[in-house]
Amino acid sequence: MRRGGTAEGQAGAQVSASDRLQAAHREATGATLYEGKALLVAVAVAEWTVPTLSVGLVVVGVAVIGRFGMMLILARSHYRQRNRRRFSWGEPVTRPVSMIVPAYNEKECIANTLKSLAQSTHPIEIIVVDDGSTDGTSEIARSAADSLGMFNVRVIRQENAGKPAALNNGVRSASHDLVVMMDGDTVFEADTVRQLVQPFADPEVGAVAGNAKVGNRDTVIGAWQHIEYVMGFNLDRRMYDLLRCMPTIPGAIGAFRREAVLQVGGMSEDTLAEDTDITIAMHREGWRVVYQEHARAWTEAPGSLKQLWSQRYRWSYGTMQALWKHRKSLTDKGPSGRFGRVGMPLVVIFQIVTPVFAPLIDVFTVYSMIFVDFRAALLAWLAVLGVQLFCAAYAFRLDREKYRYLLMMPLQQLAYRQMMYLVLIHSCITALTGGRLRWQKLKRTGEVGTPAGAP
Repeated sequence: MRRGGTAEGQAGAQVSASDRLQAAHREATGATLYEGKALLVAVAVAEWTVPTLSVGLVVVGVAVIGRFGMMLILARSHYRQRNRRRFSWGEPVTRPVSMIVPAYNEKECIANTLKSLAQSTHPIEIIVVDDGSTDGTSEIARSAADSLGMFNVRVIRQENAGKPAALNNGVRSASHDLVVMMDGDTVFEADTVRQLVQPFADPEVGAVAGNAKVGNRDTVIGAWQHIEYVMGFNLDRRMYDLLRCMPTIPGAIGAFRREAVLQVGGMSEDTLAEDTDITIAMHREGWRVVYQEHARAWTEAPGSLKQLWSQRYRWSYGTMQALWKHRKSLTDKGPSGRFGRVGMPLVVIFQIVTPVFAPLIDVFTVYSMIFVDFRAALLAWLAVLGVQLFCAAYAFRLDREKYRYLLMMPLQQLAYRQMMYLVLIHSCITALTGGRLRWQKLKRTGEVGTPAGAP
């Protein structure tokens, strides 16, 4: 019986193996067929995607590291050039300046703005252009001026027509040939205006960008934006200044020759980034645009993720609109062509293309941690973070900022940066589909009452 059972078991095993062999050669049908096809497609896609993403990762990585390298080298050169003992723009600029303050429902901030301007060490006239406010902004401005004994303040009311129209109204009403534009939620230090207008001693300079600071930096969101302003914006401006292709004068603090503003047709309503639009227009007309790091303004940054999204979405989309509007500079001759062939590619690569594809770094980091080598992937991510920390620390040193805010940088990379990716991608989709974006007023609290952290 034992032998018979063994023989039967062997025969059963042979039949089972034979059945499996035949099943392997049998044509699949139904759900099995589609499962097999899906598996083949997934394998093919993976074989194509991984190498493609690898190439993309290398390109993006080289662009990111290249940008950091350019910023560090040129920012250092800019700092050493502008801060050497014998540097001078020319004879000191002492003539009066017209301050233009566009305001729309700025009741929380306008009094603090005027209070800061009352302490200016440079002679100024102040023109507050109330763009159809419904919260009593103009009355508050007049009352603040009276209480401060400021006889150099004019308040102009107009129907609600938008910030560019308010700025143009202010330029037309200005009494002086130099105009400084600032936001209604911004405060200046006492010496800001004097520092800001000194580059106009050079007759080639048509506009000056100031150093915008985040005043409400004591929250997590505020600290993230503070890092971005110091590292992302100000290092960039130093680099673009030396290359003579600065793309944007910040709306919070910018100075212009009145004749230059009128020459380019004033502040345009064609885009949502009127500050970028007019800056590029000035380059194309042959004016030089420079960065004045010692002219500081303290502004109230968005206090919630929703407001931050709205602001950055408008900035990103407006920048794309401005670049598209001035696309002919790529083929122009003279100063316009210079900006088109130097500034335009740099802005497109560093502010649009590279940030859009930068998530590849994060995707590959996560993929490597899960499927390849967790330790190696983590070390690579920390190395990139280390490079960014070094650049940020150098930027903070140049601006004489406190390093303690850099403790927020790792969290910024994990959360804030992802949000900026999504904002830029959203803006690209809007631009490609031809969508329209209306002006969005941010909610203000007026908490930036004094230049926080000013020396």
